[in-house]
Amino acid sequence: MEQVAEISLDRLMLMSLPLLAVWGLYYKLKLKHLDFSGACLRMLSQLIGIGFVLSFLFELNQPWWTLLIFAFMLSMAAWIATRPLPKRKSAFRAMAVSLLFGCVPVLFLVVGFVLPAEPWYKPNHFIPLAGMILSNAMNAVSLAADRLERELERGSADATSQAFETALIPTLNSFFAVGVVSLPGMMTGQILSGVSPLIAVRYQIVVMAMVMGASGLSVALYIWGLERARSRP
Repeated sequence: MEQVAEISLDRLMLMSLPLLAVWGLYYKLKLKHLDFSGACLRMLSQLIGIGFVLSFLFELNQPWWTLLIFAFMLSMAAWIATRPLPKRKSAFRAMAVSLLFGCVPVLFLVVGFVLPAEPWYKPNHFIPLAGMILSNAMNAVSLAADRLERELERGSADATSQAFETALIPTLNSFFAVGVVSLPGMMTGQILSGVSPLIAVRYQIVVMAMVMGASGLSVALYIWGLERARSRP
């Protein structure tokens, strides 16, 4: 396997150019350019921060630390997913429960049987997979919540099916596009690291399946929970 090329800081700084171009468009169109600036700064600080945290965790290699980080990630995903909703605090619990029971079974299927590690809680194995599952399920549930809210306001008879379908559009589109339009991040990273493309493809199939499974289950659980809550007297 080839050694992964290290990105120097001066080369990394070159990637600020496309960000500055988009910031200029925000400013010219009189959009919320400060929000864009804040998002960029938050992205940088969060990635640098998680780099140090993961380095610390990888050295510890303890199950409770791994599960604690997972719980934090799940809580943050649930909170971010409520962003489109007017009553974020009341929706947080439903989001968290949906993500918990939608993502955890898929995650443990992967780390326990499909891509088993020794031990199962190995941080450099468990946490990246958990992150991929949670981030995609978070986006799906957020889209479902937003669409469901709009359809219920309109009095739509098929609000739940519309919300479910809308939530999975990005994931479904990625299924159609993968290998034709795009090479996903995990597959690209493995190929750049010298892994055989045929092996990288197997890993990517696992990722695509776990993302769709976790997203679909989480969305279904959220919609089902909301329907139960609305049917109560």
